[in-house]
Amino acid sequence: MRTTFRTRLLVSYVLLIVIPLVTAGMIFYTKSLEVVAGQAQQNVHSIVVKNNEIIDTKLGIVDRNSQAMFVDRQLFELFNSLDPDNEAELLAADRIVNGALRSYFAQIEDVYAYQLWTSYFTFGQTLPQGNPQDSDVYREAAQAGGKMVWYPTYDFADMFGQAYLDEGRLEYQHLYSATRVMDFSFLGNSTLKRLRVGVERPVLAVSFKADSLTGLFEQSIPADSRYMIIDPDNLIVAGSDSDAISTRYRGEWVQELHEQQSGTKRMTLDGEPVIICFDRSEVTGWLSIVITPESALVGELVPAIRNSTLLLSLVMVVVALGLAIFISGKITNPIKRLLVAMRSVGEGDFHTQLTVRSSDEFGLLIQRFNRMNDRIRLLVTENYESRLKEQEAEIRALNMQMNPHFLYNTLNVMNWTAIENGQKELSKMLVCLSHMLQYTTRKEWGSVRLAEELEWMKSYFYIMSARFEEKFEVQYDIDPGLYDCKLPRLLFQPFVENAILHGFAHMETGGVIHIRGRKEGADCRFEVEDNGRGMSPEVLQAIMNKESASIGINNTIARIRLAYGDQYGVDIVSARGQGTRIAITLPYEPN
Repeated sequence: MRTTFRTRLLVSYVLLIVIPLVTAGMIFYTKSLEVVAGQAQQNVHSIVVKNNEIIDTKLGIVDRNSQAMFVDRQLFELFNSLDPDNEAELLAADRIVNGALRSYFAQIEDVYAYQLWTSYFTFGQTLPQGNPQDSDVYREAAQAGGKMVWYPTYDFADMFGQAYLDEGRLEYQHLYSATRVMDFSFLGNSTLKRLRVGVERPVLAVSFKADSLTGLFEQSIPADSRYMIIDPDNLIVAGSDSDAISTRYRGEWVQELHEQQSGTKRMTLDGEPVIICFDRSEVTGWLSIVITPESALVGELVPAIRNSTLLLSLVMVVVALGLAIFISGKITNPIKRLLVAMRSVGEGDFHTQLTVRSSDEFGLLIQRFNRMNDRIRLLVTENYESRLKEQEAEIRALNMQMNPHFLYNTLNVMNWTAIENGQKELSKMLVCLSHMLQYTTRKEWGSVRLAEELEWMKSYFYIMSARFEEKFEVQYDIDPGLYDCKLPRLLFQPFVENAILHGFAHMETGGVIHIRGRKEGADCRFEVEDNGRGMSPEVLQAIMNKESASIGINNTIARIRLAYGDQYGVDIVSARGQGTRIAITLPYEPN
């Protein structure tokens, strides 16, 4: 029975490496859970409690300073006598209020903005809030009747109805705020003075960026842990998933945590065992939760298992090294042979064959490579021959399209000549037509000499000149050395026909067609130029993109490219009122 290379490899690794590692791993893993579980829960819970204490210390200062503002005499007198309808007085008051707010809150870390909101003016820092009284933040503060309200993180643009701010990334996109109604009072001469009845009580709004909460947790919690801070309604105030901020958390297990003040819990989330540590803020009432996978705590076991695994590791390294040398030779040698063969195939040598030296997977792979190479060589040969046949068929089809089109135009011209001239030049025209038909109905549609093409063109010009009553003349400027060169039959006819029928359509006399030819290195260049009315850029673009209605021109361009390749072809230069110049580039092929 033949044993595959893969089977031998798997058996070797299972016997020498996998079984000892699995056995040792199970023992060490069981011990690690027993050692780490209790310690991890205590450590992470301590981190959560400590972070909450730091947060409460910062936010508690805001609460205490806002209480101190209640008896601020300057603010009491300002709002007690302020005229909401006097703009100048409001601006002056804003400077005073801004200074007072700075004295209370500017030195508090993480405070982003501090303001006093009224229905007639927003005192303090300026933010694009529109009318703050329309926001939920303001409404909850007003309903609290002077108590501090900690409003959880919200989207600034949505809260204040500023939809246009969604188009950009704001540094204050997510904020949470501390708000309370400020019923200012003042104790003077043993009498407590309050704001007059009818004076609007402003709402203090101290705002923080959500990032101020995330920094503490991201720097202190274990790796691979995630955290979130939620309010009693499960609204996410901050968390490791920034996209979830200001959304509602749907996990039902959180409800159990709300019923407790602080503690730890072990459970399975999304199929993964985790340790959950939580603590409630005494200032805001928000619950801080840290979720740590048990697998993330295995790293703490490294010192405990290092000594016990050292000896086993050394023995296994020696064995594994010898095994790796043996296996690498079995793997890399066939691969190297395959790479060399593939490089030869990539360079076009499809006759490369490898000797099969084994009956395992690599031997089978080399056999398949040899068969694939034979098949590729066969397909390349078949494809090349097929493309040649298709190209020849397409050239013949394009050439055959020229005959009906030209014969129709020629017979039409003769008809007009017979009608308009009373048949007195019909004899000569028929002679010319006979020569033309003899030229175009040859069985061989290969290349012709330039001299033959020009003779045909002279007959064609005679007929067209008779039809259009000497409307145009033809001038030749041909390098004599080109008369024996080969070129496609009826090369010039579509272009001169276009010049006569369209270029000279609005001319009575004076039309001139120049036919030029010269040799340029290994190529020859022909030009057909007229002084007719020219073509618009749109018509010129349609011709070059093969979207023109002119079958003759499209076919001529296609024939040249099919016969000689894309480096040869036709260039057309034309403009309204400036005539047209056709440049044809072909390889120089002497007869």
